Amino acid sequence: MTPLVRASLLVQRLAGHAWALVLALALGAGLVLHGTRELPAPLVLGMVGTYAVLVLRRLRGRARAGSLAPITWVLDAQLGTLAHAVVLIVVRRVDGGLDGPFYPLFYVLVTVVAAFARPSATLAVAAWLLGIEAAVAVLAGRFAPDAFLSHVGFVSLFAAQNLVFLRAEVARMRTRARGRIEDEITRLKDDARRYRLLGAGEDERDPAKAEDRLARSSVEEIHQSVHYALDLLRRTLDLNTAVLLWQNDAGTHLRISELSTGDDEIHDAPIRTGDGVLGAVMVERKSVSLENLRPSYHVPYYAGPCPVRTLLAIPVMEDDHVRGVLAVDRKSARAFSPQEEELCQQAARYCHRAIQNERVFLQLERAKVEQGKLYRAAKGLGAALTEAEVLSAGVRAAREIASFDLAAVTVYDEEKKVHEVCAATSKNGEIDDLVGARFNHNAGLVSMVVQNRFPLPYKGEFDATHQVVLTRRFPWPRLPSLLVLPLVLHDRALGTLILGSHRPHAFGDSVRPTLEVLASHLGVSLSNARMVQKLETLAKEDGLTRLLNKRALLEEADAKILAATRFARKLSLLVVDIDHFNRVNDVHGHDVGDLVIKGLADVLRRHKRTTDVVARYGGEEFVVLCEQTDEPGAMLLAERIRTELEKTAFHTRGGKLSVTCSLGVATFPEAGTDFEGLFKSADLALYTSKRGGRNRATLFERRNSELRLREGTPVPEPQGSARPAPVAAKSRRAR
Repeated sequence: MTPLVRASLLVQRLAGHAWALVLALALGAGLVLHGTRELPAPLVLGMVGTYAVLVLRRLRGRARAGSLAPITWVLDAQLGTLAHAVVLIVVRRVDGGLDGPFYPLFYVLVTVVAAFARPSATLAVAAWLLGIEAAVAVLAGRFAPDAFLSHVGFVSLFAAQNLVFLRAEVARMRTRARGRIEDEITRLKDDARRYRLLGAGEDERDPAKAEDRLARSSVEEIHQSVHYALDLLRRTLDLNTAVLLWQNDAGTHLRISELSTGDDEIHDAPIRTGDGVLGAVMVERKSVSLENLRPSYHVPYYAGPCPVRTLLAIPVMEDDHVRGVLAVDRKSARAFSPQEEELCQQAARYCHRAIQNERVFLQLERAKVEQGKLYRAAKGLGAALTEAEVLSAGVRAAREIASFDLAAVTVYDEEKKVHEVCAATSKNGEIDDLVGARFNHNAGLVSMVVQNRFPLPYKGEFDATHQVVLTRRFPWPRLPSLLVLPLVLHDRALGTLILGSHRPHAFGDSVRPTLEVLASHLGVSLSNARMVQKLETLAKEDGLTRLLNKRALLEEADAKILAATRFARKLSLLVVDIDHFNRVNDVHGHDVGDLVIKGLADVLRRHKRTTDVVARYGGEEFVVLCEQTDEPGAMLLAERIRTELEKTAFHTRGGKLSVTCSLGVATFPEAGTDFEGLFKSADLALYTSKRGGRNRATLFERRNSELRLREGTPVPEPQGSARPAPVAAKSRRAR
């Protein structure tokens, strides 16, 4: 519906603007039909005024058109045709035709339209102009093909000239403006680097936008504070120049950071640290005062001859290191008094404090940003319960802290001394196939990080020719930046977090400490996820057999019975019990009893299907729940289980031991419509197997009138509020 409404509105707007084109068409038709007769002066003035007003209205409409491309094209065409109407009236009035000396006004019109209108609108206006001219000439009987072709050529030439050269100039101006903006940003970054607002070694080609804004605001604040101090100092002490020069990180050059001067001959190029009086201040680390200077004396921050007579240079100290120089001078020969020198030293200390304050402010802002990132990371890791969710949240949090192209997580089995890659992701799929790769403890970076619990390589710089990440069997992409972080919990390494980037110096000092903190959080969350998984496993599994316990069985049984009811499927329940199990415990001990229980569990596990549920119900009693299994199929499975357990030999101290089992089988819905009823029926059949001699399987069957048992053994009715109908239990024993 939305595209239809937009199209309707667009058509309405086009129709609203079409009347101007209709007027221009009417004027052209009138001139064509009027021929070469002279137009009255009042008519000409009225027409010119009318079309001039229309042109002004169209100009205002074009300014309001915004980014609606179709409407803007229509307005451009209207402006061109209306302007052509004005020029046509003037030329027609003055020359009496379209072949007089004022015809070049049409070329001027095409030039203006090409400069400001869209290319397609320019083409439409040119075609309109030439069409009107051809029509007038043909009807007047003075159509000259050669003259008309020359007009076509000149119109095309003027339109193309303005279209190409003017737009090329606009593009050039935009490029220059963009270059000046980039130079200004670079200068601000250089200032931030000199003031140590940005960390050394940090890659500046892809900085965070927030970091850039913060650094720019801090630099501007420093410049304003320092300039205020220097300007106040210059006006108070009648100075010619007061300049603060700051040293670069390498300590090789000084650069003018801020100045207040009345001189135009300032040398703004980098100044070598040992150059002239500034070098003496840097070396001696104390103030230097010069008097009676001559024009031949070299002052590094002046481009021409020395314009001053006295000069005072004061070192700006930071932790017993010279970071810059404050230089003041005056044109008069009056020397600087001790009071003036003390005032200049206070100004130098003020400038240094301004820089320090902004540095502390920037560090606080960075700390706040880092805390926000770590808070979001901790929140995401805290919400993750499974190991996969923890790893995903950890990688997302790391990507918010640093920019990287690939990430992997390894876990370490301390008992087996084996590492395993449990997660890997990359933009180009370079390491995605490493998931599940296992390798022994070796001399690679991952093993060394686990052993030493310290991030490697140093400063995150990776040399693929000399360093191995996992093992030589699993090659790693050649990247300039790599960081392997330990996942530590209580001084025990659980694994590693591996980050790699194609960008050099991606893991500098500004991000590496935060990534280390994240890795510690990730280690704790990974341990918690494993503990949660272990607790869930213990809550559902039997500790001895690793089969489902009674609680998990009841949950699965409800779902199976609900599905069987909905889709009218068969469902069979087998209850398995080891014969004379108490005798096994009494004669051979409980350790042998546990061995027998695990042996039966293994038999059940081997014979179960994927959709079957096997659980230890309690003691030596097991339950098998089989989907889509009728009575013959359930009895066949019961016989297989009984036969295999009978053939199984358990090795004990007293020799080989063989045991048997009895089974009861009940099928849904004949034997019960819920788990409680189904289990009672199967348990009744199991009791029948026990009373009938054991080592056999019995199927529960419901009969109309009586309950029959093999060998006539009376069978007690199941306990419960509902009395079952008379039943008979069939017993079958393998021969």
